[in-house]
Amino acid sequence: MLFSGWLDLPWWGYVLAALALTHITIASVTIYLHRCQAHRALELHPVASHFFRFWLWLTTGMVTKEWAAIHRKHHAKVETEEDPHSPQVHGINRVLWLGVFLYVKEAYNDETLQRYGHGTPDDWIERKVYTPHSMSGVLVLLAADLLVFGVVPGALIWLTQIAWIPFWAAGVINGVGHFFGYRNYDQVPDASTNIVPWGILIGGEELHNNHHAFAASAKLSSKWYEFDIGWMYICILESLGLATVKRLAPTPRFARPKPAADLETLHAVIANRYDVLSRYAKSFRRTYAEELERLRHWSPRDAELLRSLKRALMRGQAAAGGEATRLAEVLKNSRALATAVAMRHELAALWERSNASTEQLLRQLQDWCRRAEASGVAPLVDFSQRLRSYALA
Repeated sequence: MLFSGWLDLPWWGYVLAALALTHITIASVTIYLHRCQAHRALELHPVASHFFRFWLWLTTGMVTKEWAAIHRKHHAKVETEEDPHSPQVHGINRVLWLGVFLYVKEAYNDETLQRYGHGTPDDWIERKVYTPHSMSGVLVLLAADLLVFGVVPGALIWLTQIAWIPFWAAGVINGVGHFFGYRNYDQVPDASTNIVPWGILIGGEELHNNHHAFAASAKLSSKWYEFDIGWMYICILESLGLATVKRLAPTPRFARPKPAADLETLHAVIANRYDVLSRYAKSFRRTYAEELERLRHWSPRDAELLRSLKRALMRGQAAAGGEATRLAEVLKNSRALATAVAMRHELAALWERSNASTEQLLRQLQDWCRRAEASGVAPLVDFSQRLRSYALA
């Protein structure tokens, strides 16, 4: 009798049922809470929106305003002491295994909810049911699981459902997604990583570095070999009239290089800044390889020193201590690399100068291109010509 429920399944049937139910929860988190509510990357039809709200109330007890506010604060304060769940601050073990407690702690911070929780649902059912009775849903779910699957299978499936999001979302994405993995966008000023290129198990959230590069994009994959199952679901919902995509990561568009950068070039460069820096990184690697080959013939010692500093040069971040001293010595003996390093900082500063007018930024971009093409550094000359070919979509 303990195994009696409306459904009498073999053991693997209960496993598949648990995986299917938890996958719906994952899809609800990534589509509704994350991409729709926290980042406004898409709009959902009221039918789809309320299904996701109801399902999350049943399976997680999470409140939309709390989740969106905490996630927005994470982006605003990423990798700082104010970041609610950075493994760079709290340690990977604490975030991975106890991430849910960091979430709950931040949920009690009224300042976070007031500052970052704007625009989330505030209708009658949110005020009277979902928010004040957030944990009632998981009890309703327990009763439903016991009724459908029987006592023992139902209890196990219920435990799996309520533990799934705390581990995979609060632990793995917030922890591993800022600690281990690969990065398509090294220029993103945080530690976010793509865990694997196939975002299936966690709804596409595995592509976390892509997300931090383009936080307002409804699609998290960016390379041809990456797959975002959450985006697939959004496309299906859109085809059914249940979703409207509002924002996607910009796709670089190129035209014939202009004699001089103009306002369209400036706007296109800023809009595609991560692509610009990625292409600059390729140009920089070419300069590095040419200088390494030159120094092998003229100064083997400097060549060996340059080789040891490859990582520091490529990542474009400020060096410190002994590394900074060695780096300065290398750049003193390589005009091409010194020029490439200096101009990389100047290029990145274009979209960081929030107080500069459009006209000032345009003059700076034109001056940058002029100096790059007069530098005599072939990769830099080629890159500047490519830069003048960026166009708006």
